Amino acid sequence: MNVEDILRKLVAFPVLGGESNLEIIHWIADYIESYDIPVNLLYNDEKTKANLHCRIGPEVDNGVILSGHTDVVPVEGQEWDTNPFQLVDKGDGKLYARGACDMKGFLACCLAVLPEMVKANLKRPIYFGFTYDEEIGCLQGPALAKTFNSFYKETPKYAIIGEPSLLKPIVGQKGIYIMETYVNGSAGHSSRIKQEVSAIHESMRLMQWLENRMDQFISEERFDARFEPPHSTIHVGMMQGGIAPNVIADKAHFYWDLRTIPMDSVDTVVSEYKAYCRAREAALRRIFPEFEIKNIENHPPVPHLDTKDEDDVVDFIKTICGDDTTTTVAFASEVGQYANEGFESVICGPGSIAQAHRPNEFISKEQLQKGCDMLQNLVHELKQ
Repeated sequence: MNVEDILRKLVAFPVLGGESNLEIIHWIADYIESYDIPVNLLYNDEKTKANLHCRIGPEVDNGVILSGHTDVVPVEGQEWDTNPFQLVDKGDGKLYARGACDMKGFLACCLAVLPEMVKANLKRPIYFGFTYDEEIGCLQGPALAKTFNSFYKETPKYAIIGEPSLLKPIVGQKGIYIMETYVNGSAGHSSRIKQEVSAIHESMRLMQWLENRMDQFISEERFDARFEPPHSTIHVGMMQGGIAPNVIADKAHFYWDLRTIPMDSVDTVVSEYKAYCRAREAALRRIFPEFEIKNIENHPPVPHLDTKDEDDVVDFIKTICGDDTTTTVAFASEVGQYANEGFESVICGPGSIAQAHRPNEFISKEQLQKGCDMLQNLVHELKQ
């Protein structure tokens, strides 16, 4: 099967984050095993989902992990011109489907080049690591990354996560965290605003604290010029509360996200925020004893990536992808989870992140072929 045929098959599995991925992962496993490569599946407790890993080549140190995820984001509410779970070629050099870019295009490249990997006399191994539930929080990255240190006797050296980057090496990623804050105040007539506790007013104060904390990063000149913007950011994206203009709101909640450059800590900011919440509770319970602020983790922390220019993987990825420049991103991926397990890690994959998560998602045929070219170059390097 060529790369387009494989991609056509992969996008036809409509596996959303949180759903069972067994159909697609079993198809991938069968395909790999058809080349006499043993496959290992790591199931969840319910046996409804599985991560996949395998090794192609000798049982020696310093191999390369190729990693990607099998799930995609929903299409509901988006206006698609075509069936999102059918690969469509409109004759414009692009292939349209949900996941074509993010990131089944990279998986298709891995599987298309597999026959060459098998035939090559590799001196160092190539590993596949494919996960589920990446799109709802990179939930399986840590478990699979740890597996490469615990399952195999040898130790891989590099991890390449094939998120769409137009095949440009990405060496830095912001850490990411999302939290929900729920505020319980007291209802009443709006004329009694000083005698009651408005959940909306208190939410406003909490959001202002978050805004001020972001400004503190800037005033303290905590910058990393590799990123845009070069500082950690805090953003409130959703807010709900209240029933009428003249009724003091007893309930309100909002969602906020934190994206930290490597020098800043998610845990520090969250700890400071929770301390401020406790202080507000202590102050306002004098007015309304049942006043409460609850914080719920919506998206578990995704660690940053801070690969250094002098790390061996940087020259290695530049060699195989043919691009001598590096860049950074602020979107979430599993790359930092691999780095935390000791693998020199980068992001580099076909397609543009600008196409991810949007209607009429596509990957260009040129990018798909260049993705295969990169992996063929990888095979060549590991034959040396």
